[in-house]
Amino acid sequence: MTFLFCPLIFVQQRDLLGCFDDGDHKVFFELWKEHVPPEVKDTEPLALRLEFYLHIHFTIYPLKNHPGRDFEERIFHLKHYLETRGAALSQTTEFLPYYALPFVPNPKVHPSFRELFQDSWIPELKEKLEKFLSVALKASNLPRLLTLYKEGGRGTKEAMQQMQLQLAESERKANNATRWLGKMHGDYRNLIGITAELVDSLEATASGKMISAEYIKNICVRLFSSQMSQSVAQSVDFTRPGTASSLLRASIEPQRSREVPLLPSLDYDRLKRDLLGGSERLRCLLLQALRWRLTRSLPGEQRDTVLQAYISNDLLERFSTQQRTVLHLMWSKNEIVCQYMARLINAFTSLPDGRMYLSHVPSLLRLLMEVLRREERDSLSRENVLVALQKLSLRRSQQTAMIEDDLIGWLVDELQDADCLSDFTLQYATALLMNLCLRTKGKRKCAENAKHVLKVLTDLLGHENPEIRPYVNGALYSILSLPSVRQEAREMSMEEILGCYSKQENPELNRQIEFIIKQLNSEEESQSDDEEEDDDNGTELDREEVLQPQPRELSGEGLLTTEYLGIMTNMTKVKRRTAPHYRQSADEPLQRPVTPSSHRNGTPM
Repeated sequence: MTFLFCPLIFVQQRDLLGCFDDGDHKVFFELWKEHVPPEVKDTEPLALRLEFYLHIHFTIYPLKNHPGRDFEERIFHLKHYLETRGAALSQTTEFLPYYALPFVPNPKVHPSFRELFQDSWIPELKEKLEKFLSVALKASNLPRLLTLYKEGGRGTKEAMQQMQLQLAESERKANNATRWLGKMHGDYRNLIGITAELVDSLEATASGKMISAEYIKNICVRLFSSQMSQSVAQSVDFTRPGTASSLLRASIEPQRSREVPLLPSLDYDRLKRDLLGGSERLRCLLLQALRWRLTRSLPGEQRDTVLQAYISNDLLERFSTQQRTVLHLMWSKNEIVCQYMARLINAFTSLPDGRMYLSHVPSLLRLLMEVLRREERDSLSRENVLVALQKLSLRRSQQTAMIEDDLIGWLVDELQDADCLSDFTLQYATALLMNLCLRTKGKRKCAENAKHVLKVLTDLLGHENPEIRPYVNGALYSILSLPSVRQEAREMSMEEILGCYSKQENPELNRQIEFIIKQLNSEEESQSDDEEEDDDNGTELDREEVLQPQPRELSGEGLLTTEYLGIMTNMTKVKRRTAPHYRQSADEPLQRPVTPSSHRNGTPM
């Protein structure tokens, strides 16, 4: 029986290793797909890891053996792999640097890939490949009769599968228990250390020495560091008697789930009819009430349900075939109707699902940008539209449309006269400009008039509003990744200009300027086309209300639940989506899209 299948395994292994040595990636992966069992190559971590490094090997093969030969084609294949089968490994720290390989002009001299070009790297990879094939190919080439014999019948096979599932579940539970045990050990060591310090303090107190409030706060921050973030722990007033002990007792009490009531369903068909055909005042009151229902609902399930009800009932009439829709209230001749429509759109953009809903309204961006260019600078409608566009710029498709409509040029021209803008408008305008500049298309748009853009951004560094500096720094850092922009910056002596600002007494700003200067003096071109999604707390949504209800006039939730009650228009419970969290050093310029609210409150982008 050994005679039947051992030669076949040998031939397959010889062919695969031969392709490995010759750098023939096409034939190799055809053989790999044909001979390695799917249950191994698609699920086994070792196989997935090995396949990843094999793609790296075949990509850089021409650089080691035949410089220049079909390297571009191999880079194309690597990109395709990283975007498809290799995408799942992008969350693993070990593989993360290699996702930049297709964008590095000369990997041989790049410090991140130095290991790949050492003499020992290929022999070590080949040895791993040989070991893997000796096992994987043997498993795939057992004769059918031998397989049936080893299985011992269907019942035995099913029992084995059940046992394997139980084993996997047991391993998962064991891993969780190990993690909890490690955490408990860490907490125990921390507690013993704190206890020892407290005993020393008691002894010192008995000797007449006083304990400072700062010492108590430091101890309490250490005590609660595993239960709350550092910033939250720092903000608690532990010097107030009973605070620390109350938190300690609360930390061991069982958590009780709190039921959050859902808001009543509404008659959305009637709402939309009255928004289009009602009086101007009714329109304003309805727009205000709908916004308040969203912004004043409790974060979490209640707010998610409100938003899902708006979306599922197509409140803004995205799917309407009518010539005139709710969105066209942005064109109303009544200033307050226009303003309150802009406020409602702004509320939608504060949540990821709201941004997704709006991104599928074809005419929305054009409509918003026309309002932006049409309204006066001090208009609240324009202010809300600007904020909505800034939040929409978290989505890649919306960024692209804004860049193509030359919103960057409009923003730069507006920011040229920054002293005429309110602090609020200035903050969101610079944040929007930064988000667009993070895209490669945005950088190239800036490069078309680089001198003007650089002049405006460097002038903004000296603006008295400190809230805009992170976005100005982020925009500068991003566009300076283009060689043509760097050349323009050098000609206008930007390093000397930046040096003047770094002398200010602001360590964080100084460190960011150091990064910008380093980017200015670099010789590489980087690309950053990231997209981030997260909730924006929308602290500006209900500011400066100009519409006040008259005596005995229904408004807000009272208006909705009295006149527009519906039946079963709320969505069922929705699972809240968690955005991927990205943490960046405070020293570096911003390199991911953000909104001022999320950045100000330290929300992960």
